[in-house]
Amino acid sequence: MSQNQASSPADAKPATAVSRVAALIPGILLCILVAGVSALLERAELGAFEHPYVEALVMAILLGMALRSFWKPAPRWQAGIAFSAKQLLEVAVMLLGASISFAAIAASGIALLASIAAVVVVALCVSFSVSRLLGLSTRLSILIACGNSICGNSAIAAVAPIIGANNDEIASSISFTAILGVMMVLGLPLLIPLLQLSATQYGILAGLTVYAVPQVLAATVPAGLVSTQIGTLVKLMRVLMLGPVVVGLSLAASRWQSDAKKTSVGFFRLVPWFILGFLALATLRSLEIVPATVVGPVTKITSFLTVVSMAALGLGVDVRVLANVGGRVTAAVTLSLMLLLGISIALVHWFK
Repeated sequence: MSQNQASSPADAKPATAVSRVAALIPGILLCILVAGVSALLERAELGAFEHPYVEALVMAILLGMALRSFWKPAPRWQAGIAFSAKQLLEVAVMLLGASISFAAIAASGIALLASIAAVVVVALCVSFSVSRLLGLSTRLSILIACGNSICGNSAIAAVAPIIGANNDEIASSISFTAILGVMMVLGLPLLIPLLQLSATQYGILAGLTVYAVPQVLAATVPAGLVSTQIGTLVKLMRVLMLGPVVVGLSLAASRWQSDAKKTSVGFFRLVPWFILGFLALATLRSLEIVPATVVGPVTKITSFLTVVSMAALGLGVDVRVLANVGGRVTAAVTLSLMLLLGISIALVHWFK
């Protein structure tokens, strides 16, 4: 009896870990099912037209959104869906680093780096100005500007405690991010033939305009590995701009919050683990510690995880949320994104 009582505390943690994993399984299996149907539809397209006009990952988003429009997943599904949409896609981004060599990126030169910084600065100023002209508060305008110009919800989450934003301001600023992010993933590839963009140009465009690092992966995979590599690296450079922005806002934080509410932001809040993993794998690949024979299998795994994650992203988007978003916030976010897209299109024509 005493032995059983003594062993029970030791068994508690494994039991908790097992229960957490078990809670993820239904949602993950649902995402895999949607991804599997999407892959079959892509294969059917390939057989009928000799080319998949709608890629599997785009199909996964559309099927997920269609399913979500008439069925709201119960709590038992939601943990696995959220895990697939975030953690699995972050793993895919990290693994992408194994296929990238910094030597190839060095050829882009200082011009690309300077251009990325310039686009972020201009987009921040324009987005903030548009939001203020539409009558939004200073804090809400800052959140929209940072989310639009740098990295969507991640930037909003990092900046919000710095400026003392309240829950309503945070909710308002992120309400459109999921839907606009999906729209960018679906619509951006259409610009390749319309604007006659090269793989490099499209990668730069995606890296400059798509909100989140994982969504850049989803938007560029249909365009090929070169676009994916360039787009991811441009986006990572854009994300790194969050550091100087947060430092600048921290210095001016007293304008928006009291001393009691001032909050510091840790390193891993600014630079997520999967970006560090991406950079680590890219470094190992550049040093040829990761052999070329590994790149093929890793790329396939990355593609699979991306499709599963896109299914989860679609399942998490409720198009009816549009009716609950204020008109001025909707206008500010949409106009800011359109202006960012216009600036980026003008820029990419300089890079061949």
